[in-house]
Amino acid sequence: MGQSRKYVDVVLPLAVGEFFTYGLPSELVDLVRPGHRVMVQFGRKRIYSAIVWRIHNLPPREEIKEILGLLDKDLLIQKPHIKFWEWLSAYYLCTLGEVMRAALPSGLKLESQTRIQYLDSFEKEKDLSEFEQLALQFIQHNPGTSLEELGKILKRKNPLPVIKSLIEKAAVSLEEKVNQSYKPKTQTVISLNKEYDTDSKLTLLLESLHRAPKQEKCLLTFLDLQNIDDNKRQDIPIGELLKNSGDVYGAINALVKKKILQKKSVIVSRIDFIPDQLKDEKALSPAQDIAFGEILNHFTEGKVSLLHGVTSSGKTEIYIHLIRKELNKGKQILYLLPEIALTTQIINRLRAVFGEKVGIYHSRFSDAERVEVWKSTSDPTSKVKVILGARSSVFLPFHKLGLIIVDEEHEISYKQFDPSPRYQARDAAIVLGKIHGAHVLLGSATPSLESYYNARSGKFGLVEIKERYSRILMPEILLANTREAYRKKRMQGHFTPELLLAIDDALVNKEQIILFQNRRGYSPYMICDNCGHIPKCRDCDVSLTVHKNQRRLVCHYCAYSEQLPLQCTKCGSTGLLAKGIGTEKIEDEIQILFPDAKVARLDLDAARSKKGYARIIGDFENRKTDILIGTQMISKGLDFDHVKVVGIVNADNLLHFPDFRSFERSFQLITQVSGRAGRKNNRGLVVVQTSDPTHRVLQQVLNYDFISLYKWEMTERQAFSYPPYSRLIQLTFKHKDPELVSRCAHFFARDLRRQWTTKILGPQAPPVARVQQFYLRTILIKSGKGRELTQIRNKIQEIRHQMKQDKTFRSVIIQADVDPV
Repeated sequence: MGQSRKYVDVVLPLAVGEFFTYGLPSELVDLVRPGHRVMVQFGRKRIYSAIVWRIHNLPPREEIKEILGLLDKDLLIQKPHIKFWEWLSAYYLCTLGEVMRAALPSGLKLESQTRIQYLDSFEKEKDLSEFEQLALQFIQHNPGTSLEELGKILKRKNPLPVIKSLIEKAAVSLEEKVNQSYKPKTQTVISLNKEYDTDSKLTLLLESLHRAPKQEKCLLTFLDLQNIDDNKRQDIPIGELLKNSGDVYGAINALVKKKILQKKSVIVSRIDFIPDQLKDEKALSPAQDIAFGEILNHFTEGKVSLLHGVTSSGKTEIYIHLIRKELNKGKQILYLLPEIALTTQIINRLRAVFGEKVGIYHSRFSDAERVEVWKSTSDPTSKVKVILGARSSVFLPFHKLGLIIVDEEHEISYKQFDPSPRYQARDAAIVLGKIHGAHVLLGSATPSLESYYNARSGKFGLVEIKERYSRILMPEILLANTREAYRKKRMQGHFTPELLLAIDDALVNKEQIILFQNRRGYSPYMICDNCGHIPKCRDCDVSLTVHKNQRRLVCHYCAYSEQLPLQCTKCGSTGLLAKGIGTEKIEDEIQILFPDAKVARLDLDAARSKKGYARIIGDFENRKTDILIGTQMISKGLDFDHVKVVGIVNADNLLHFPDFRSFERSFQLITQVSGRAGRKNNRGLVVVQTSDPTHRVLQQVLNYDFISLYKWEMTERQAFSYPPYSRLIQLTFKHKDPELVSRCAHFFARDLRRQWTTKILGPQAPPVARVQQFYLRTILIKSGKGRELTQIRNKIQEIRHQMKQDKTFRSVIIQADVDPV
């Protein structure tokens, strides 16, 4: 009896279904394993790369296609990653396809970009149909033909059956366009012909070039560059040679033509390495050393450790010592940061100590760069052992992960909002660490209340540092009363006398200032002084934000924009007023009030690229900028030596946001921004502008009283069943028909209430009830932990599936957000 046929269940990068079954060709049975990347046909003519999830011999009921080919010799993901993906899919109520789409760099995904290559080994005597002969002839004369091009030649919408037959007859092979879109980075280098490898031959050669002085100079420069620091280099980058020889490109070409020099391309890494001499780690202070020991004790006990250290207490130095300990064991380290802007400073600190062992991974990198880091992470021979990255770094294919550091663990930026999976990278990192058997350290000056609760209850280990490094004093905090200043007509623009005096003193003393306003743009909205009309987005129920520098009104939800109007579109009046204040307006007012100061702005508009972040931060770090104005980007762990004054322009906006976490977030943001002041030398000053200086949270900030905030908030949350005393799931329903989306949400809520009466809130319209032409309704579910949470998640999936089968509601988009922030 012959061996039974094998089948594979694969995951496709699509938000539909879980697995798709394909036949496994006999020639691939011994090669394909779970975690391999294969090429499959999906539908009539779509081709995708897919991940093999399992191999079995259970034939499906319907007729199936076979996989078209194996894309990689090595596994793309290993067993730990398969387990991690399954947890993400189950916990965050999404498909494995959505996890795959989020996890892989697009350079490793394939969608109908397939190229066809002729195989020289093809035995031409094999029988071919008329279509196969025509196709093969075209492919042979046009290497790299695409499926679309071949379809046009054959005058067939779907050329796949022809191609599949040619593959089976070993006439052609398929390859990804990835091999063209992701190309290794190359560099042109110059080397000396081996014919001149002795001193005597070189001497004769140089004498023969006396009549060609440019060529002689070029060759001498090349030889000098070869012998810098007594470290003979065979290959010299052409850019380096041109720079040192006076841009004599013609002389290089002449020497190449004479076969004295040779020119070739070599593959180089896109991961920049620091070539300078490495530094040793700094010695830990007594307080840091105690914290270091306590963290190691928690690791020994198998606990996640929470490091609660005040701003500028030296948490990063502790991280560096922990990284060294893991590197000495041959382990890999993942260092998570909430914001790309932070990598600019931290990478320099880490590379100064660890050099080429440090790599970076985040969304602002090009696709080719991300593929390169992905491959280096999975390669046991790679020099890169420490990955510094934003939340998507949790998906990298680590093979020997020893430590995960989640810096600024309280940050909202660790949460993925759109598209699915809507994961929280901090929580995912804890699960990832458990799967790999790696230690996990969370660090923050203002921990999330959930993490602090876990530490106080014994689930996490708790380590605290209550003093700044070198015993530098915490900044003085001054609450400036804007209500009184407006009443006494002492405000200048949006600034109190206290803040203006502090800025002026700092500038006189050649010190730097940071001004924080958590709203980008010039003004939140524009209003007609005559009729009261406010321009709104055509696709969203929200006012358009004024961007003066672009001279446009912009929607921050869908990016729709229109020209800044000269008159009201309703009544024709020219009395248009920009209301409220954003970072652009602060920048304008500061430049008027302090014309000699050098002012810069750090927000999403000012720093669109990774180089934009680095330039703005670098200029401030090097004191080319006196005053830095920014959104919450400037609150996230940046370290500047010469900042004396921090100004919070409007604390009221933070405090009065309608969310149960608003007081926690206000405390965190104000404390974190305040922590940028006085980090190295003199004590800093923080001026918080508010209309209510007696507000409880501001008084807690004033006294650095995190414990008081924690106790107060825990009492409130326990009373109303909010995290950490419950788990939240928010369901969002989207459709262009407001009546249909409302009906769908009500049906969904009704089904949930049959089992859980008091835990379902809504449905209701959110504050912004229409986004990108879609009307929205939301349901908030409060769940207990453990078994009840699993039951609710399963019920949600069951009802979602029923809705998709219902002709009335199948067009309604239903999004699930577990642990919304």
